[in-house]
Amino acid sequence: MGHRLAAPVLRSGRLLYLSVTAMLKSLNIKLFPIQRHVTGAVLTFAAAAVCLLAGCSDRGGSSGNAEYAYVAVTEASLRDRVSTLYTKTGVVHNGERLQILERMQSKRFLRVRSPRGEEGWVQERFLADQATFDQFQRLAEQFKSAPAQATATTEEQVKVHVLPGRKTGYLYLLNEKQKVDMLQRQTVDRNAPPQQLKDDKQKDADDAPDEDKVKSDNAGPPAVREDWWLVRDAQARVGWVLGRALYLTVPEEIAQYSEGQRIVAAFPLDEVTDGDKKVSEYLVLFTEKEGLPYDFSQARVFTWNTRKHRYETAYRERDLAGVLPVTLGRQNFEKEGNLRTFVLRAKEDDGSVRDRTYKFNPPIVRRVLAPGEAPPAPRHHKGSKPGGKAKSKY
Repeated sequence: MGHRLAAPVLRSGRLLYLSVTAMLKSLNIKLFPIQRHVTGAVLTFAAAAVCLLAGCSDRGGSSGNAEYAYVAVTEASLRDRVSTLYTKTGVVHNGERLQILERMQSKRFLRVRSPRGEEGWVQERFLADQATFDQFQRLAEQFKSAPAQATATTEEQVKVHVLPGRKTGYLYLLNEKQKVDMLQRQTVDRNAPPQQLKDDKQKDADDAPDEDKVKSDNAGPPAVREDWWLVRDAQARVGWVLGRALYLTVPEEIAQYSEGQRIVAAFPLDEVTDGDKKVSEYLVLFTEKEGLPYDFSQARVFTWNTRKHRYETAYRERDLAGVLPVTLGRQNFEKEGNLRTFVLRAKEDDGSVRDRTYKFNPPIVRRVLAPGEAPPAPRHHKGSKPGGKAKSKY
């Protein structure tokens, strides 16, 4: 009993004895005569003592200063060696935290340990670093209670980026048919250099013109602006997704009235009863195309006609330079009672962003003017009437 562990040490007892002796002398530790036949247990104890005196530690570092990375692909295999021929030592999955044990800079491989204790080499390009993970944590905390501007689903697997842009770092993956909340929109030039993570401090506004000057001086490819959306999934993870990869959740009866425009967001305002079913009435925001400097240019309210069993346009406002988010609420209006309200934010001619409040007393929508605010000038569009009906296919 107990000899199995000592046997390998005994076979190389002489070498271990010489190593221990040399290390003790280098540390100025007084040596005493040692018997020629030293047991494995004594040598093991001596080697352990020397390691403690010399401050030995494993290559992975202590738990206090360990380095970690996170799996940014669906799954990746761990291998026992960096070679064409290797043995698989484990499999790691998206989002898992791995402890970094060793780096091979020349070949971009890392030796890691999984949460299950599996160890092996993995390609560095399959991993996200600690700074990327920390930024995702900050986004989740910052937007955990942010109201959704719309909901959307994915038609295929989508990468969730830490910053808007195709060339920025990513970590999580959204699977096919996964539903997310859409929180805010940002446009990015797909041909521009990728954005970089910053230390909690936002870049000064004065830097923006310098970036534009650099682009013109470099005479690079023309700007192609894309919409990116900050989204939140069912696990409360928050990150940026390419807008065209998301499919807005809107009733088909509403979507058919888009008239060639893109639906940006849809908000249920009320619910009416039609026979044995409940039907929602919506505020819907539209824009002409992606990449514009504003989030929406048109707002429409669709109400349900219970006699004709179809949606109709109760209110439409065009030529907006609208900015998300939209705020829903309720307010008491004396004789009209407690009504649903919504607030649209729009850029004015002077560049400022101002709130516009509306009240909804089905099926009528009216602007609520602040004290001293002048009523807006009426705008007429050829071929349309304010509050006109939306044509229905049914």
